[in-house]
Amino acid sequence: MDKNNTLEEERKLALHYIVPVVEIARESFLILDSDLKVLEATPFFYKTFKVTIEETVNKFLYDLGNKQWDIPRLRKLLEEILPEQKLVNDYEVEHNFPEIGQKTMLLNARQIDSLQLIVLVIEDITEKKELENKLKQYTQNLEEKVTERTKEIHSQMKDTEKMNSFMVNREVKMAELKQENKKLKESNE
Repeated sequence: MDKNNTLEEERKLALHYIVPVVEIARESFLILDSDLKVLEATPFFYKTFKVTIEETVNKFLYDLGNKQWDIPRLRKLLEEILPEQKLVNDYEVEHNFPEIGQKTMLLNARQIDSLQLIVLVIEDITEKKELENKLKQYTQNLEEKVTERTKEIHSQMKDTEKMNSFMVNREVKMAELKQENKKLKESNE
């Protein structure tokens, strides 16, 4: 038995065990061969990226969706980073897909040299990023309002202190005048 047949048999056996996991996964992921052809994809991938099995399986990754997946940062991950590191986690890629719009994705990739396979997990974090940005904006707005309100309160406190000081001084002056008035009355009697 030659080396190519053994590799092919090992790959088939591995796929036999991986495919059931792929079918139930709640994330998008792809199993690619060493030439970056898609061997398997999760149903979640098809749903999320609005593609079919026929448009995906046995197709070159960068050709998917009329070349929508020909993304420079994805190329860098698969062609430069992954061959060196073999495992990459949380690699962020943003891309505007014509059919589904702007997406922010976290990619996790694992190269399995012995089987000449690549597992590429794609987590769509678009909504999470949008919520983070909104939260950041709300926080910034809140901080600005708190700063503004603090200045207003500080100004009001200064005004209140001035008024209080004025009133106390007035009361002291009134008390002094009453004393003087009393002394004058006593001296006139």
